[in-house]
Amino acid sequence: MHAVILAGGKGVRLRPYTTALPKPLVPIGDQHAILEIVLRQLAAAGFTGCTIAIGHLGEIIRAYVGDGSQWGMAVDYATEESPLGTMGPLLTMRERLPESFLVMNGDILTDLDYADVLRQHRDSGAPLTIATYARKVHIDFGVLTTQAGRVVGFTEKPSMDYRVSMGVYGLSRKTLDGYTPGLPLGFDELVLDLLKTPNLPHAYDFDGYWLDIGRPDDYDRANAEFTTRKSLLLKGA
Repeated sequence: MHAVILAGGKGVRLRPYTTALPKPLVPIGDQHAILEIVLRQLAAAGFTGCTIAIGHLGEIIRAYVGDGSQWGMAVDYATEESPLGTMGPLLTMRERLPESFLVMNGDILTDLDYADVLRQHRDSGAPLTIATYARKVHIDFGVLTTQAGRVVGFTEKPSMDYRVSMGVYGLSRKTLDGYTPGLPLGFDELVLDLLKTPNLPHAYDFDGYWLDIGRPDDYDRANAEFTTRKSLLLKGA
């Protein structure tokens, strides 16, 4: 099994932690970078190959990970010369990717079964599988429903339930057909294009542990929780 890790972003929301380090290499706990945890998890799940899309401070990632042999994986790299969006980097490496593969952000802390995501993607026949997580959004205001200048409904500080994308995907190489290498391609653009077709994306619903380390608050929470979650996150890794 093969995975692509997207690690080319500047990590602007996580500054100042990302001033000198790329976001996937910020430390979690006393011993591990996020990217190391992800690579160990992938290896434990049976992934033998990985391509890391690098950009901002990418040479530091390359020096840290090397060829991946320390985790029993074959790791290579694709360099993003200019921002290409979430899916754009895949277009430049398309020809060296297998028929189906896993794609994920490099700043995710989760106990998701990556192999099962890819397995379900292959079995579904869908062009794209999106790992999803339940999130509740609280509105701190009274919400009005209006109609032709009249208030016809009112709900006091409601909560709304959504399923959000976890930043982990199963993808088929042929799904990228028709897009131009070197041009940006966002996750939103790809999904909206697929929603216009008869073969819709597949949802992989997950209710375990998931934390997207995008902001300082998320990073602080990851460090606070890692000690108690370590055995779960590095199970078998």
